[in-house]
Amino acid sequence: MPREPKHASNRQAPEIDPELDDLPLSKRQAAIDGIAPSRNELKKTMQDLQELGEAVASLPVDRLDKLKLDERLRDAIDELRRTRSFEGKRRQVQYIGKLMKHEDPAPLREAVASFRVGSATDTLALHQAEYWRDQLLAGDDALASWVKEYPATDVQQLRSLVRSARKEKLEPGERHGRAYRDLFRLVKELMATESDADDGAPGTGPSHDD
Repeated sequence: MPREPKHASNRQAPEIDPELDDLPLSKRQAAIDGIAPSRNELKKTMQDLQELGEAVASLPVDRLDKLKLDERLRDAIDELRRTRSFEGKRRQVQYIGKLMKHEDPAPLREAVASFRVGSATDTLALHQAEYWRDQLLAGDDALASWVKEYPATDVQQLRSLVRSARKEKLEPGERHGRAYRDLFRLVKELMATESDADDGAPGTGPSHDD
């Protein structure tokens, strides 16, 4: 005799993963309804939120102030900055990750990406300034190349700094002299000024008519 099908009310309810409590409401409900991603995917989502929270926490204070963060999250970030022990930092980062489920991640990812691009640009500018300083000290041919690239340069001032820096003799372990540092500072400032002029100039190319 065939078995009678069990009534729907007699079926055992699906077990709810306690980790779902850490998910945003929409994803938690989706998991309960049986349409959510796998358990591993859920863990990956929470890990991503924790990493994003840690990245947000590493932003400078002035950038954090511009973000519309939940008060509890901002307090948790401030507490993380005050925490010194490794274990304490680890627990606080986990807590920040849980609080991130209440935030819209899109503007936070944008803020982190914008800061990282700016930091990378600053680092590149420093490397370029170091390169030009070393080239100017290595030989006179670099001066003509520099003036061609940065025609607004006070050539007499630059040449004087180069000569002074070349005369500075360093003993092992001794710091570079003032002229060496002043040369780097001048090169960096001229590069920054030229870059700002290029960004503000109309058309496709910079103008040096001033």
